[in-house]
Amino acid sequence: MIRNISDTALWAAMYRAEESERRDPLFRDPFARRLAGDRGRQIADAMPEKKKQTWAWVTRTYLFDSFIAQQIAQGADMVLNLAAGLDTRPYRMSLPPSLKWIEIDLAELTDYKANLLADERPSCSLERISLDLSNVAARRDLFKRIGREAKKALIITEGLLIYLTADEVVQLGRDLAAQRSFQRWILEIASPGLFDSCRRTSASSSKQQARL
Repeated sequence: MIRNISDTALWAAMYRAEESERRDPLFRDPFARRLAGDRGRQIADAMPEKKKQTWAWVTRTYLFDSFIAQQIAQGADMVLNLAAGLDTRPYRMSLPPSLKWIEIDLAELTDYKANLLADERPSCSLERISLDLSNVAARRDLFKRIGREAKKALIITEGLLIYLTADEVVQLGRDLAAQRSFQRWILEIASPGLFDSCRRTSASSSKQQARL
């Protein structure tokens, strides 16, 4: 069911939608089901161990929300969300209007989200940039431009590093560290056990679809 990395954004949105619709959710994302669409639901339903993985997706979202709120309270004036996917925090979180939020991702995802949320209003200043982050020269130029606009920027990489090699992560870290205003970086590290579980689930789903 998962054709490319962009499909994982639909899958993640479906987990946020289901959590938001519980009676006692850890967070609410009123836009998640709209963004997930039918394909997001189909991908989630096709995963044989879907319920076993729900806690990991939900916990990550909850913790990132908490860390972001803490950093903004401590003076972050910009949030740079790399590989932002279908994240809707600029719309669903209570953020200061003076905050600048920048989302970077592939054009397919930025255009899709911009279209579905065209009638919604973010709580802060929001800019979307279509860029393939594997283009090292282009991302360095962009980081320099953004770095000059911020005094205390917060970087987010939610669900990105797991797709990169160790060398690619190191290089990304160096590119971020080169900007003096990039002062905090929120990321997640998947445990070997969780990574293996996700890989087995994806492999099992692929085999089932092949048989169909």
